[in-house]
Amino acid sequence: MAASMPHAATSALPHVTAARPLPLPVTCPAAKMALCRAGRCGALRLWGPAPPLLAALRPLPVLSLPTKASSRWALGARWLRGRYERFLQRSFPRLYALHSAFTAGLEALLADAREVRQIRQTMAREGLSAAQLNYRDMERLRQFRRDVLKAVPVALIAIPPFANFLVLLLMYFFPRQFLIRHFWTPRQQQQFSEENHSARRAAYAAVLSCLDTAVQSLPEQRLQHRLRELCLQVRRGRHPRVAELCAVRALFSGPALRLAELRAAHVRALSRVLFLTPLLPSVLVRRRLRGHLLEIRHLDGALARLGLAQLSEEELRAACYLRGLNPSQLSAAQCRAWLEQWLGLSCMLQASEASLLANSMVLLSLNYAGAEQ
Repeated sequence: MAASMPHAATSALPHVTAARPLPLPVTCPAAKMALCRAGRCGALRLWGPAPPLLAALRPLPVLSLPTKASSRWALGARWLRGRYERFLQRSFPRLYALHSAFTAGLEALLADAREVRQIRQTMAREGLSAAQLNYRDMERLRQFRRDVLKAVPVALIAIPPFANFLVLLLMYFFPRQFLIRHFWTPRQQQQFSEENHSARRAAYAAVLSCLDTAVQSLPEQRLQHRLRELCLQVRRGRHPRVAELCAVRALFSGPALRLAELRAAHVRALSRVLFLTPLLPSVLVRRRLRGHLLEIRHLDGALARLGLAQLSEEELRAACYLRGLNPSQLSAAQCRAWLEQWLGLSCMLQASEASLLANSMVLLSLNYAGAEQ
């Protein structure tokens, strides 16, 4: 009887089922798919088929080409493009040259756009300003912005119906004015650089004449005499030294020669040196000139931090060309020596002495040895 008591006591207790372990999450894709099918079948048996409206709202399956089919399409398109280009090269060589330049230019433009986007994202993520970037990123942003500003008027002309044919004709007959640098052939790039520098060099005489006129109204007699002698020596063909320019730097932050008080003719001549249009109102021309000079000053600071030894020959020539010197007849060593002189002056100047930086683009490049044949 004592032996049967535990069994009776346990039978009197309520029935308690043993706790089952929680199911583990299913990570296998095949197992997930099987569970989804089982759930759909159970819901179909329990609730019946879905109403027509809900069945119509069911997302359609995504159709995708097989990998082999897409690769065949890509190979076929590449083969057709190759045949088309060979046909153009054989039958229409001039048209083929334009087609090749346009294709390469479009790829270069898209690559620049991707790089600029990455630079902008880095600036936003790290809270950087344009003046805090390294030299190459700063130069890439500057050049891309100029390209976009040049392309905007062409895009506006092409907005009306059938105006795109007019734009194509303008691009074909006036590529220097209506095409950006990405779509120029190498021969056109060299030709247009020479033409632009010739137009810029035509403004050098006007800058010197405006300096001579401004010298007469300077209050400081000693510095006035130094600047007059400096302009006279430049007219006679002598290349000035950086120390001579630094000796008269105080004049370019005072009355008559600081940027805010330059005569309108002087400002327009300096704008032509920097490839800025002088046809705008005087206030806008002066503002644009100041903005470009400060941008060059930031570039000079970044270039000084990087070091001229880190630049390639192409980058050296582009840096000289931007600052007023024609590098087509110069060696890489001559370009580097001139840039050392330029940085020696630019890094000493303050933002209030931007007028001296603009006039030095003429004074330092006009008679540099080997710059002109």
